[in-house]
Amino acid sequence: MLYTGKGDDGQTTLFHCEQRFSKSSIVAEALGSLDELNSFLGVVKAKLAERNITLYSVGPERAADIIQEMQENLFIIQAEVAGVEKTVSEEKIKEVEDLIAGIGKEIPPINSFVIPGVSIESAEIDFARTLARKVERRVVAVNTEGFIKVSANTLAYLNRLSSLLFALARLSAHKSGIQENSPSYK
Repeated sequence: MLYTGKGDDGQTTLFHCEQRFSKSSIVAEALGSLDELNSFLGVVKAKLAERNITLYSVGPERAADIIQEMQENLFIIQAEVAGVEKTVSEEKIKEVEDLIAGIGKEIPPINSFVIPGVSIESAEIDFARTLARKVERRVVAVNTEGFIKVSANTLAYLNRLSSLLFALARLSAHKSGIQENSPSYK
């Protein structure tokens, strides 16, 4: 069966307790935001894989493989926010930092904000970046509330994740030969 009906009253539970709480709580909001980001990354991954888009020239990884790894890590974070004793490792944070550094060597330096939407791929990746920032805010709120303590590694990973997505969006535009636009503030 694909439903239980146990949440029909607007209440739910976490793995670690049987106490019911509102689906509008900060924990439920964080879990929902994680699910939303993971689902949208699935859309991005499917489109990038369909087009066989290469990530960058300094390594053999494809963009879809990087997105897959992000999704796997988001499941770890989702479990942690739900109360399971799991966390993102320092190695995973380092991998993201290395990817950002590698991409940084491929793209022109940035001097101002960039208006999203120079290509469909960069726009979709940039939208995933905004979802990642929302996830970070929600998970930080859960941690601040103190109901679930989230590890420093998870907080660092979420902070780097949006930076990686920004770098990927810029790389996508750059590899397409499309010049990014900065706001004119007129």
